[in-house]
Amino acid sequence: MRAKSISLVLLGLLVAGCAGNQGGQPQAGDTRFVAGDGKMQVFDAGERKAAPAIEGPTLDGATASLAAHKGKVVVINFWASWCGPCRAEAPVLKEVAAKTKAGGVEFIGVDFKDRQADALAFERTEKTGYPHIFDQPGKVALAFQGTVPPAAIPSTLIIDKQGRIAARALGAVKYTDLLNTVTKVRDE
Repeated sequence: MRAKSISLVLLGLLVAGCAGNQGGQPQAGDTRFVAGDGKMQVFDAGERKAAPAIEGPTLDGATASLAAHKGKVVVINFWASWCGPCRAEAPVLKEVAAKTKAGGVEFIGVDFKDRQADALAFERTEKTGYPHIFDQPGKVALAFQGTVPPAAIPSTLIIDKQGRIAARALGAVKYTDLLNTVTKVRDE
């Protein structure tokens, strides 16, 4: 009976540790996993923060940057091949990216804390059609600290035409939520 009680206490501590700081913004240096429900949170235009300048090597050996898409709406998705919810949302991102590309919306994936071989295999399977920055050390994710907890994957940000963070989702995004929010930000 005592072993069962200890096991339950340890399980409770593990679950509490994975939940992170769900009540608000992450604390500086907080890298615990943060679960999310995938709902899009849209920020009022007057309260939007400028997105940090990000750039990095892509999985295919090129370079991707937010600055290359100045004046366009950009969707940034943080993912990893080892993340189950990331795998589940990949078809949604691919479909919304294809549907909104003609309207001037760009997508950039950020492969976070992953092995490059695994990330490349994931991309070969999913064929998303947009570039993915290989961010093994997590520097791109840390640039968004305060908006996205560094260990919250999957996470999705929508950057408006003025380069400001217009919306975010922590957790796997839903097709309708993502498409509606991207369209709303694009049409502002």
